[in-house]
Amino acid sequence: MSEAIGLILKAMRFSAEKHNDQRRKDSKSSPYINHPIQVAETLYSVGGVRDAALLAAAILHDTIEDTDATPEEIRREFGDEILDLTLEVTDDKSLPKEVRKQLQIETMALKSPRAKALKLADKICNVRDIVHFPPKDWSLKRKREYLAWTEKVVSGARGTNRDLEALYDETLKEGKRILGME
Repeated sequence: MSEAIGLILKAMRFSAEKHNDQRRKDSKSSPYINHPIQVAETLYSVGGVRDAALLAAAILHDTIEDTDATPEEIRREFGDEILDLTLEVTDDKSLPKEVRKQLQIETMALKSPRAKALKLADKICNVRDIVHFPPKDWSLKRKREYLAWTEKVVSGARGTNRDLEALYDETLKEGKRILGME
């Protein structure tokens, strides 16, 4: 148990240092580190996840994509298992945005159950943020398109974690209502 807590705290420190000067694009300009912590907490509290490696990967899930963190660094600090989980949910930023988004849809069903659970928690947090604290420059159309896209991604993760799926469905339904998509 104490090793698991130590691993999660180490991931929080690493991610916080890597995301140190980053802010979310939300209307509150929240510190970026809030997002990976919310994803891990959603996995734990809603999804019932007690897998320390998965919780650590949730905290690290955007570091390779959005910071100067490298796969080698994560392997050195956290080992192959956490690196593999992190890479499984990491987009290739060398590809155009639309290609990355399409790849998430096309490859989600092929991901491991752990990666699917992580993506479910990530999409729950992102949908909630887009609906309640959207970036100031996002139009209603863009917010609606984002929700519709997450639905396609999540369809490939179905059958992974009933509780996370139920929360995603509730969050999406609320979002659609607020954005006038019903």
